[in-house]
Order: sequence, then C-alpha cells, then structure tokens
Amino acid sequence: MTEADAIERVDEPVTVSSLVSDLRELGIGAGDTLLVHASMSSLGWVAVDPTAVVDALQTVLTEDGTLVMQTHSGQYSDPAVWENPLVPDDWVQTVRDERPPYRPEVTPTRGMGAIPECFRNYPGVVRSDHPVYSAAAWGAEAEEIVANHSIDHGLGEDSPLARAYDRDADVLHLGTGYDTNTSIHLAEYRADFDKEYITASAPILRDGERVVVKYDDLEISTDDFEELGADFEAEVGVTEGVVGAATCKLMDQPELVDFAVEWFGANR
Repeated sequence: MTEADAIERVDEPVTVSSLVSDLRELGIGAGDTLLVHASMSSLGWVAVDPTAVVDALQTVLTEDGTLVMQTHSGQYSDPAVWENPLVPDDWVQTVRDERPPYRPEVTPTRGMGAIPECFRNYPGVVRSDHPVYSAAAWGAEAEEIVANHSIDHGLGEDSPLARAYDRDADVLHLGTGYDTNTSIHLAEYRADFDKEYITASAPILRDGERVVVKYDDLEISTDDFEELGADFEAEVGVTEGVVGAATCKLMDQPELVDFAVEWFGANR
C-alpha cells in the first residue's frame, strides 16, 4: 500500500491524540499489560510514522502498564529451510558460518512490520535474548517479562509469552489476524496432541565472543490459527473496534491460550 492509498482510507490524518482516543474507546487503560500485533498499513495515513503508534500506546498504558511486542528475527532460523528468500543449497553453510551473532540491542526484526521494529529502538525498551523468538517490552514489568528467556522451546513456558500470561495480559490485534497471534503458540506447547520437535542452532554473543548454540524446539504451525480464532470469538468473545482505519480486536490472553489448549486437543 502506498502513502497515497493510505490517505484515501481516512478522512483526516491519524494522529497520536486520535489513536489515544480510539485505544481508550476500545477498553485499553493505564496499568494494563498489553501484547500488541500491529499492521501499520491497516491504520490509514499516520502522521507521520510508527512513532505515533508507539507514543499512543505508551500514553494510554502509562508507565504503570507494560507494552509487549514480538521482535522475531527469522534471519537466525535455519537457512536450509528458508523460502523467502530461497537460498541456493551451496550458500547455506556460508550463511550459517558467516552471519554475525544475534544481539538484542542491534539485531533488526524480520517480517514483523514497521511498528515492532520502531518499538524495539525506543528508550526504556528491553528485549529478550532468544535469537529467533525475542520479545521487547516497556513499562512497569518489562524487565520481568523479557528476563531469562530460554533458548530451548522459545515460545513455551520460559518465554515472555508465558510471563505475560502470568500477569493476565490482554492481546490487541491492531489491524492483524490470528495468524500473527503468537500467544497461540504457547498453547501449542501446552496442548495434548501429536507433536514434532526440531534441533536448531544460531550464533549469539557470549562474553564478547561469537558462539553457536544448539537448541531444541517444537515444530510450530499457524495453519489453523484463523479457524481457531473464529471459534474463540464465537464461544468466548472479543472486544471489537476501530483504531485509525484498522479493524481491531482486544482479547484476554489467558482466556485465549486456555481455549486454544482445549481446541488443539480436539482438532489436531
């Protein structure tokens, strides 16, 4: 979507103040713990960039709340299974050997959108240590949420997702669908169905040196997340509204995860 297209979608610019008003109307308030999945293009024309969205979210939550976004870096997954881009077979080992180490402070996100990439650079934001499945957080409980992120089973019990669950977080789809809802992966770990596991490796920085670490993980999938989400809305319910030009959904994360655990047990 071009900026001209974004302008056509709204009657007036989307601003920090209008976003604040829309977010509060949706039911988000000071002191909340909020996991956000956001699409910049869905909002219409935002004056002037993703900083307006991050500023608005922080304004609504205040420093008493906690803002969390997934800041995944898929460039540290196994290049042998990449599809976008699909690299030649004889490049794979070179990529593994030569890519610089993951560093929470500088490694960019990949495929996460403009808003998480902007957010991870904000003052006071802390980011977890997982080379592929990191999360970034700001606010009252940010440090606790991202601390001790296990490299094994990176979206499981020792992840920021689980720490957010323990704090009764909400999840906001800011113009996104259930296929982006990473909390459902936590339910994959918890649910009872036949699972496959993988061993992967990635370079990290340890004591100033690049080291390659191996880790175990669950073979995850988002293929049925939209179907699951539709059933969740029908049986449990979410709060729907509009922020900017984006259709948005606000839901209770523990309710979603618990529902997904049962749903996977019955449907996978």
